[in-house]
Amino acid sequence: MISVVGIGAEGWDSLSAEARATVLAADVLVGGQRQLDLVSPQARGERRVWPRDLVTLVDELPALAEGGRAVAVLASGDPLLHGVGATILRRLGGEGVRVLPVVSSFALACARLLWPAGDVELVSATSRIAEVVAPVLAPGRRVVVLGFGPRSAAEIARVARERGFGASRLVVLEELGGAAERIIESTADDWGDADAAALHLVALEVRGDGPLLGRAPGLPDEAYEHDGQITKRDVRAVTLAALVPVTGQLLWDIGAGSGSVAIEWLRAAPGARAIAIERDGERAQRIERNALTLGVPSLCVVHGAAPEALDELEERPDAIFVGGGVSSYGLLMRCMGALAPGGRLVANAVTVEGEGILARAHEEHGGRLTRLSIAHAEPLGRFTGWRPAMAITQWELRVR
Repeated sequence: MISVVGIGAEGWDSLSAEARATVLAADVLVGGQRQLDLVSPQARGERRVWPRDLVTLVDELPALAEGGRAVAVLASGDPLLHGVGATILRRLGGEGVRVLPVVSSFALACARLLWPAGDVELVSATSRIAEVVAPVLAPGRRVVVLGFGPRSAAEIARVARERGFGASRLVVLEELGGAAERIIESTADDWGDADAAALHLVALEVRGDGPLLGRAPGLPDEAYEHDGQITKRDVRAVTLAALVPVTGQLLWDIGAGSGSVAIEWLRAAPGARAIAIERDGERAQRIERNALTLGVPSLCVVHGAAPEALDELEERPDAIFVGGGVSSYGLLMRCMGALAPGGRLVANAVTVEGEGILARAHEEHGGRLTRLSIAHAEPLGRFTGWRPAMAITQWELRVR
């Protein structure tokens, strides 16, 4: 049996009788050094400290539990709240695993701030990249961020300042539930470069006049660094609606250009995954910068040309977008064959030749063929006239 036991900042006293008995009876104790130091000296199990690559030891847990040995994995607070418990369940499944949580640091933060938890956005910055808070920066929003060490408060404050939200109320909550608990009120502007305690959360009540960039697809084109190779805002919104972003699902964005489709897939469904495939090296670097700026640093960028670059991708995607101009019927067929069951394929074309390829695909495989014609009002002398953009033909297909 593998038991995942949450421990609060107050240490051994935070555990229930069941959790204490589980730890004392364990043959193997696994955890960070801080958690292991909180355990009663009466616990006699072999102690294993997490290595730098945590996943390697997670994968060893079933072997450690062989022969009826009891393994207790120690975690902070609620192990399923962006904690090691979630990693264990993703890697190993739930058979032979039980979880014994204590009150999470998120719940404690909401209680201290008197914020109803249902109205608060929780963001994990444990990846050590503070830009992950960018998608939730909107005036009036309340956010609690799980930090990554003494520098996280300063880094989160920096991200808010850089995006025009330096006036945001910033509250640093240190060692919640422990004897050294401390709550510090500030703003993103005033916090500056100061460190906080190693174990802390950051709460933001967002204020300021920064750009309003929501999670809904269709960010302004100006939000991206690009060289003209970008799926324009209106078409992008329609394209993302057809792709249907879903948490946990994987997108391939082929011919990604500026990365706008993959980036907005990730913003629309926290926990989704995406790979942007781009053959131009300069554009590939630009995609990485856009992903960081817009708060989705998890975007994987592959520098290579399709279809050859697709051969290196091991996991079947749930959705594929073919941008950058459809030039090959064979590429569409390769994409169809790569999709997981229930997957979605969306391809856009702007040329007559590309439109012919999509028409053939529609005739042979069905799906939905749509022509998008968009015009924008622009000055015309002393008056205003409509200037049409190039028409887009879009083919979408769901495989069964």
